[in-house]
Amino acid sequence: NKTASGINLKEYYGENSPGEYPFTSGIYPGMYNNKLWTMRQYAGFSSAYKSNQRYRYLLNQGVTGLSVAFDLPTQTGYDSDHELSLGEIGKVGVPICTIEDMRILLDKIPLEKVSISMTINSTAIILMAFLITVAKEKKIGLKKLNGTVQNDILKEYIARGTYIYSPHNSMKLVTDVFEYCNENIPNWNTISISGYHIREAGANAIQELAFTFSNAIEYTNAAIEKGLDINVFSSRMSFFFNSHNYFFEEIAKFRAARKIWAKIMKERFGVKNKKSQLCRFHTQTAGSTLQAQQIDNNIIRTTMQATAAIIGGTQSLHTNSKDEAISLPSEDAAKLALRTQQILAYETGLPDVADPLAGSYYIESLTDKIEKEVFRLISKIDELGGAIKAIENNFQDTEIANSAYEYQKDIEKKNKIIVGVNKYNEDNSYYNDTSLKIDEDAINNQLKRLKKFKKTRNIKTVKSNLNSLKIAINKNINLMPYIINCVKNNCTLGEICDVMKKIYGEHV
Repeated sequence: NKTASGINLKEYYGENSPGEYPFTSGIYPGMYNNKLWTMRQYAGFSSAYKSNQRYRYLLNQGVTGLSVAFDLPTQTGYDSDHELSLGEIGKVGVPICTIEDMRILLDKIPLEKVSISMTINSTAIILMAFLITVAKEKKIGLKKLNGTVQNDILKEYIARGTYIYSPHNSMKLVTDVFEYCNENIPNWNTISISGYHIREAGANAIQELAFTFSNAIEYTNAAIEKGLDINVFSSRMSFFFNSHNYFFEEIAKFRAARKIWAKIMKERFGVKNKKSQLCRFHTQTAGSTLQAQQIDNNIIRTTMQATAAIIGGTQSLHTNSKDEAISLPSEDAAKLALRTQQILAYETGLPDVADPLAGSYYIESLTDKIEKEVFRLISKIDELGGAIKAIENNFQDTEIANSAYEYQKDIEKKNKIIVGVNKYNEDNSYYNDTSLKIDEDAINNQLKRLKKFKKTRNIKTVKSNLNSLKIAINKNINLMPYIINCVKNNCTLGEICDVMKKIYGEHV
């Protein structure tokens, strides 16, 4: 590589080379010189058909990975026709109740070529069953499937609230996915442990890493208890982080994250497999920093956050659209968000040198301080008995609430300036004319299709498969094969969840 003036560049200028333990400067030698990060734009709304159209549009615009957003009923185990789904169908993602919905969602998507990420947690095992069934119908070998299922239930109790069952029963479903995918889908990331939502709820950078890695320790212990080989399953664990506004702290956070996870794996768990020591992560720019006032300002916020993630060495990236503070992204805004990544990739020279700020006194000092503070907070959670015990004692959400309160207080006192909000604000700064409107016809069609689907299936077969699932739950064996059979035989997501609720109960 050369600069714009023709100066020859080395791939790396620091001391600890990328691809070498503890991977502070990157998990792969050469980093983006060998392969750019995956440009993975998150989308899903109205209906499976509308969402499929958006995915195909994004692929045509140069997206290199898809990321599926599901609506709240799907996330919490209700079919679209349930009374609690009313008013939420297709609002923050795509409704998926049946195998027919999944077929429409993935129509003409080359699953063997495009990696798919699914942001789903309490119903992750069911959405995986839908995906596996569609892949088999398309005659795509499971070994060719490549992607990630979030499957990170613990952060739901801490930050988001889309849980169904107790932490203990939910962990059973998480590790069932680990076990099944380890044996059948070797290229699939079986969990994406998310700091993103923890940060969005109000945590700071240190809390984001500490709570995420404490959850990861809990998942690792649960998988070991299940008898899984840590050197195998941990190589399919990945992470999901937020890129926030404080530019240099975010870069240092990403560098520290790699170092911390490598040390946890090697020193705490004795993992020898190098791949299992790698903190592979997806990054999304910070939705909570986007403002409804003067929405064009959000383009600059997103660009700076994306730049921090790239300098920090992310493996894949989603850039938020400028209009997300007022609606789901319009097609034009989604394209501009993607173009932001493409400009950073091809016009700025950002990918030419791995960890370009390595050796900076400021960045190195911040990286060390973040690492130290994160380990201190992880030790505190260990003393409480681990992440689940801490969740049951409301430790994490209290810490996050305190951070969020302090942050908001600073904005209101103008100690923190938000341009267009508490300074340089103007009247008439809301844009609603071009924002995406949810298609009510699409929602009505979804309900009509679901009604027809339930009427025309073989109800005896449905009941028989749901009963087999019930027996499997009581036997405490891996549920994935039974859920796949339910899906294949036209059971709905809500019906499968109802069977589990009857045995596991619901977490309140």
